[in-house]
Amino acid sequence: MLIHDTIASLRAARAKAGRVALVPTMGNLHEGHIALMTQARGHADQVIATIFVNRLQFRPGEDFEKYPRTFEADCQRMEAAGVEHVFAPLESEMYPQPQTYHVEPPPEQAGILDGEFRPGHFRGVATVVMKLFQIAQPDVALFGKKDYQQLMVIRNMVSDFNLPIEIIGGETVRASDGLALSSRNGYLTDAERAEAPALYREISGLAAAVLTGDRNFSRLEAMAMENLKLRGWFPDYVALRKKADLQSPSAQDSGLVVLAAARLGSTRLIDNLEI
Repeated sequence: MLIHDTIASLRAARAKAGRVALVPTMGNLHEGHIALMTQARGHADQVIATIFVNRLQFRPGEDFEKYPRTFEADCQRMEAAGVEHVFAPLESEMYPQPQTYHVEPPPEQAGILDGEFRPGHFRGVATVVMKLFQIAQPDVALFGKKDYQQLMVIRNMVSDFNLPIEIIGGETVRASDGLALSSRNGYLTDAERAEAPALYREISGLAAAVLTGDRNFSRLEAMAMENLKLRGWFPDYVALRKKADLQSPSAQDSGLVVLAAARLGSTRLIDNLEI
């Protein structure tokens, strides 16, 4: 496995790599990331994984400075997963001067759900992913479905810009108690970790109600929000949306997904479940 800290080095390696699959990450890898890298092996001759904590997608006061950085352990896991190339640039390599051009997703995609509570987040995500695409020139790129809205934004960006990249969504990997794996789970105290699976149970209950014919979506969302509050959570949203564009569905729509974001203590968790 080769580790590249410059754009020039990665581009030189990519020129000899054949068909390439890209797995962008911010590091502090868990089994969800490794599953994407393993899946990537079936789509390409070589896999490039990236580790870069992208300042542009963090708002002031969020956890950019304390985001876990575990580079040596991450490299061991990636090598075991069969990754050929790791791109781990310094911030000065990715942004040698302040980024003045940005990819601005449309408000109806980036200003809802997580975008409502994290203004500018998806602008930062789309901008750094576009840069990574230009640097690595992948044939395929893989992103986890846990970040469902992010996956939608990236799919639509690739489509709108006619990028010759196939976007593949990897299924959410969960702990045995249902908690979606996330780098931020490490912030949870022992008591919070024991409570954390309640988020998945809540969206699972909502999904089950829809599948049994309950089409009063606003009531189901409100009930789930209230249940979380009663357990000591601070929910930002629990929302039923159309999978295709994450817009609000009518009672007749199918192809739905329930998405949720809520704080438990100081940790903000997100999850979703396709229906």
